[in-house]
Amino acid sequence: MCNACVMDHVQQQMMSRRGLVAGAITGAAAIGMAAAQPGLARSTGGVVDLTHTFTPDFPTFDGTPGLQMRQTVRFDESGYQMFHVSYDEHSGTHIDAPLHFTADGTSVDELPAESLICPLCIVDISAKARDDANATLEIEDIETWISTHGPIPAGACVTMHSGWAARLGDASFRNDAAGNLAFPGFSKAAAAFLIELGVVAIGVDTLSLDPGNSQDFGAHYTWLPSGRYGIEALANLDRLPPAGATIFVGAPRFQGGTGGPARVMAVL
Repeated sequence: MCNACVMDHVQQQMMSRRGLVAGAITGAAAIGMAAAQPGLARSTGGVVDLTHTFTPDFPTFDGTPGLQMRQTVRFDESGYQMFHVSYDEHSGTHIDAPLHFTADGTSVDELPAESLICPLCIVDISAKARDDANATLEIEDIETWISTHGPIPAGACVTMHSGWAARLGDASFRNDAAGNLAFPGFSKAAAAFLIELGVVAIGVDTLSLDPGNSQDFGAHYTWLPSGRYGIEALANLDRLPPAGATIFVGAPRFQGGTGGPARVMAVL
């Protein structure tokens, strides 16, 4: 997610930290993955695609089309076909790399491969999201998850299931009745707590790590500058158990990217 308001805020808070952040995420990934191996699923062959189909009309944070496709070769003319595709980095089901909210942090191509395969923990806040379009995943929700399912493995990806994916195709996926951005997200405190627990990624089934009514992008500014990445607009979280799956994050590798559309899958 990115617009002029966000960029003004980013420019005010930017500082150079490429070496620091790159080292932090590499070290965290190496330590986290070593500790997380017992938490990875022993596959039974079940695969759930957590990726929405990326279309030109897929909703975006700033409201502008995120994808454009132009056919450059036609099958009836050449015996094969091709499209020229252009897209905003932060559209569709996509990655937020640390560089998205830092001046010189880890870019999407620099994310360690070890951090892209993680034990998956799904925290369900759909009940309170039904009553509050801008509901937030809080520390208390994480503690409740832990009391039920056990410790969150180091190196895990923790995702928020708000039920918002079911709204795709309806205006309420992005806005409230008054046209304001409205969708659930992580609180700043929850993001900080998950950093302490050694989590390497967080994900949401909405357009942003922060709730739609956020004024300070507290979750983004807490999470991404720590050298960790986020995943936005996930699908099908309701088809998975709260614990026990492994997530595979197909992050793009274009040089210097702040993020990009991703194919994300879970294995049971």
